[in-house]
Amino acid sequence: MAFHFFQRGKRSLFGEILDWMLIPLMLIWPLSLVLTWLVAQNTAGRPFDRALEYNVQALAQLVHIQQSKAQLNLPAPAREILRADETDIIYYQVLGVWGEYIAGERGLPQPYLEDKPVLGKVYIRADEYQGRDIRVAYIWADLQNVHDRKSGDKPVLVQVAETLEKRSTLATEIIKGVMLPQLLMLPLVVLLIWLALIRGTEPIKELEHRIRQRKSDDVSALDLEGVPREVSPLIASINDLLARLNDSMTIQKRFLADAAHQLKTPLAGLRMQADLALREGVSTDDLKHSLKQVGRSSVRATRTVNQLLALARAEATGSKVTKASISLERIVLESVRDALPQALDKRMDLGYDDSQPVRNSTLLGNAVLLKELVRNLLENAIHYTPERGIITARVLQDASGTLALQVEDTGPGIPVAERERVLQPFYRMNDSLSNRVDGSGLGLAIVHAIAKQHQATVIVDDAHPQQTPVGTRFTVRFG
Repeated sequence: MAFHFFQRGKRSLFGEILDWMLIPLMLIWPLSLVLTWLVAQNTAGRPFDRALEYNVQALAQLVHIQQSKAQLNLPAPAREILRADETDIIYYQVLGVWGEYIAGERGLPQPYLEDKPVLGKVYIRADEYQGRDIRVAYIWADLQNVHDRKSGDKPVLVQVAETLEKRSTLATEIIKGVMLPQLLMLPLVVLLIWLALIRGTEPIKELEHRIRQRKSDDVSALDLEGVPREVSPLIASINDLLARLNDSMTIQKRFLADAAHQLKTPLAGLRMQADLALREGVSTDDLKHSLKQVGRSSVRATRTVNQLLALARAEATGSKVTKASISLERIVLESVRDALPQALDKRMDLGYDDSQPVRNSTLLGNAVLLKELVRNLLENAIHYTPERGIITARVLQDASGTLALQVEDTGPGIPVAERERVLQPFYRMNDSLSNRVDGSGLGLAIVHAIAKQHQATVIVDDAHPQQTPVGTRFTVRFG
């Protein structure tokens, strides 16, 4: 058995449980010994106290009146019987109405009386005589005609005392009878506790074996069958961790697959244009055209990689996204300013609508991710809005203080049946405009993922239902 109070190394659950079960047992056993000793002393003294009571009552009956004076008529045989204890010494004393000595030991201590004693009632007290502890029984004898005016009806005091050897011997025997079996059973108790702990920790060992038998790519939830109730919360936490790990691995696998798929086309274009440029007899115009296509493919590949990274970052951030108090209006204004050159290249009118002032545009969010969200909404609008179109961004706030971001355009709009699907990765509508736009179908998926991280919802509807084209309005509502 090892105790681990000062252990600095690796902690053992088995050892600690064993310690916290055995240490109290070792501390309680001496305390039980002391309490048993006190109880044994009290129990052992009761029969001897009753014997003292009987003796003092019998001795009081031998006190009689002779010539108006109390006298003790104790025959010699009775005196010998009173003294015939092989273990303890018996003392007695009789004092008259004036406290004068009548019989017995002269120096036996008298009782201390606070109130008037009850005649004929036997009292018991602990005292000391000749340097030894004694137990004393005394009675104030109620004898008729033993009084006069001067005595004030003071009764006769009769005392019988004995030493405590028999009591100590009996108390010791009681202690031996109680504690020795406990001492003999203590090793058995320790063994049973040890075996119980081994049996109780078997389910944990079985669980450890099941986990070790798993393959490295198996992140399915652990089975709670046969697991103790106390360990179930730990297994539930592990299952939650495995689920999040599985999600992370899924995102990584999808990222790699998507990256390979999306980069295949621009890389193939780069290789083809490079081969064309290296042909013999290629003209200067064809060479410039090939280099132009190489540049376009490289830009597309770079944009695809950036969007894949943004989508992976948004999806993998999860509930641990770092958030702070930020101004949504400031983020939108900065994003509009950054996208303005791209809109001007396509001769579009891009602006921020502040006709509905916002009282407070502060919210709890991640500035980098929210700026990515706004940037993708603006880029999507620029890509799908024809030249000389109008793109408007705004921040709104309702009566309850809930903030919303809107980006609307004058493009062709999105059919109702397609509005949920456009938020999925790599989905592009099958129309002539989508086929002409150079994109990968990731922008709106990034918007949806970032909005989800901020407990926001994305709503897609027509910007101008009464006009043609109807345009598209994206509303991101926070809260």
